[in-house]
Amino acid sequence: MPFTTTMRFRAGKYFRTVMSGMFMSRFALRLSMVLMLSASAAHAQNLSPAAPLSPQLGKVASGELVAAWDMTILPSGDGLPQGSGTTETGARLYLEHCVACHGEGGVGGLNNVLVSDEPRPFGETGGKRTVGNYWPYATTLFDYIRRAMPYSHPQSLDDNEVYALTAYLLYRNGVVPAHFEANASALPKVVMPNQEYFIRAYPDWNP
Repeated sequence: MPFTTTMRFRAGKYFRTVMSGMFMSRFALRLSMVLMLSASAAHAQNLSPAAPLSPQLGKVASGELVAAWDMTILPSGDGLPQGSGTTETGARLYLEHCVACHGEGGVGGLNNVLVSDEPRPFGETGGKRTVGNYWPYATTLFDYIRRAMPYSHPQSLDDNEVYALTAYLLYRNGVVPAHFEANASALPKVVMPNQEYFIRAYPDWNP
């Protein structure tokens, strides 16, 4: 049959015990926060006055290192370096650095086709994306080649070589004439066939 067990206790003593435990918990929490803040302040005092607070990982990047990675070329051509390169020089460099992956003349290679037989923009025809029918700006083509090519040794080409390869690929796609010379002045003036089919995410920004 059901049964009930009862215990006698003094209500006042129980209340004082509970309140004492709660007080100790709050006291311990406040003490730990004070100790943490004191340790942080002591650590900050050990730092150089000019040094910002940080995880103290790695090292400060030098100006030379920042400059080496600051290679972005905007569609407007802002950031293009000095130098130049012709289609003739680009044809020679292509055979040396590019043909193994992209095929002779930019077609038939293991990797992406670079030259299109279709002169019309990709936005009208679809099909395979190439430099000529898809790429929006000649300036950013320079950026990509300098940053990522050749695949096995990216950033190994100097600026004149990148200009020459850019000129050659533009010529092979029928965008520029045979004896075109690419440089910081000429590339921003090249209008790519598919440029108008790209929609700007920020229409008011004119890079």
